[in-house]
Amino acid sequence: MSPDRATCRHALRSWGVAAARAVAYRASTRSFRIQPPVPPDHAPPLDSPIRVALIEDDTRFSTAFLEALSGAPDMLTAGAVTTLRDGLALLQSAPAADILVVDLGLPDGSGIDAIRAARVAWPRCDVMVATVFGDESHVMQSIAAGATGYLLKDSTAAHIVRELRSLHQGGSPISPLIARQVLSRLQAPPAGALAQAPQAPAGPKPSALSPREVEVLNDITRGFSHDEIAQRIGVSRHTLLTYVRRIYVKLDVHSKVEAINVARQHGLLRDG
Repeated sequence: MSPDRATCRHALRSWGVAAARAVAYRASTRSFRIQPPVPPDHAPPLDSPIRVALIEDDTRFSTAFLEALSGAPDMLTAGAVTTLRDGLALLQSAPAADILVVDLGLPDGSGIDAIRAARVAWPRCDVMVATVFGDESHVMQSIAAGATGYLLKDSTAAHIVRELRSLHQGGSPISPLIARQVLSRLQAPPAGALAQAPQAPAGPKPSALSPREVEVLNDITRGFSHDEIAQRIGVSRHTLLTYVRRIYVKLDVHSKVEAINVARQHGLLRDG
């Protein structure tokens, strides 16, 4: 077994435990009343604050994230940059942070390269992925590179900040969609089972998107707001929202994250 595959399998087993706990937790909340989570301003005091660095080009997300971080008395911003190049420079020049939060879709490259670099430059630093990419390819590459948490941006910035405490305490916070993928990956059939079992029917292929709809979805993937996309392609906000509704109908989805993941699964979007 190659080192990369061995590393990935080891990480998957660790994440499988966290995924199983996440699934069990979600199931338990259906039957029992639970206490609300501890808000950031009531976090238990620490001897020293958790130092968090951020590599993120989405200004709206980074602004909300840094505001939530500043409201947490047990956390401290250890640097925030918007490109892969600046992220790699931060890893080389700044004191090691406790946690690195990284987006995968950076304007000048993949955040996965930053994860790999962090494993070398800051070996004791935990890495949390915060992204819109929930497809298996991005998830598995991030795990193999060294990510210890993976949250989709359908979570709020404040929620992600709360999950950083769990990460710092040894947990592996993961979004439910990612937990399901990790569990499915771990539940591989025994040798020979694939030859005996009938092939499951492939999911329905989504209706073809028009070139303009693909352009809109690519801009959504890159983090542009509806108003920004409307201005970029020279249409009104009303017309832009019509494109978005058509995209959701054709892909049979109900959110931005779902649309991006389905489109990527069917090769409708560019990587990066």
